[in-house]
Amino acid sequence: MRKKVKNVKLHARKRRIGKYRAKARNLNAVRLCIHKTSKHIYAQIIVADASDKVVASASTLSPAIRKKLQATGNVDAAKLVGEEIAKAAVKAGIKKVSFDRAGFPYHGRVKALAEQAREGGLEF
Repeated sequence: MRKKVKNVKLHARKRRIGKYRAKARNLNAVRLCIHKTSKHIYAQIIVADASDKVVASASTLSPAIRKKLQATGNVDAAKLVGEEIAKAAVKAGIKKVSFDRAGFPYHGRVKALAEQAREGGLEF
């Protein structure tokens, strides 16, 4: 008999995360990994090797982005984070990445961050 899951939405998101990351590890892809909360959005460029090294990161908590924003949990904030992560990745010599949306639906802030990163020079 199956064990009853208390938080069904979280369980489904964790399952989606695991499926994608297993595929990405097999490809040894460089990932643009995002995470969002109701107040902030975070982005990291992770090189998939034995150590999973973070090459670049940006978030609404960084002082450079925070100065430009009135609110940090909206689409405008996600666009700024997308710009910054693209600049940092290009500076590190990375142009082609795999987009890891961490199980979040591709709309709203996630979509805005991805589109802005594409405009900034990243390919995925």
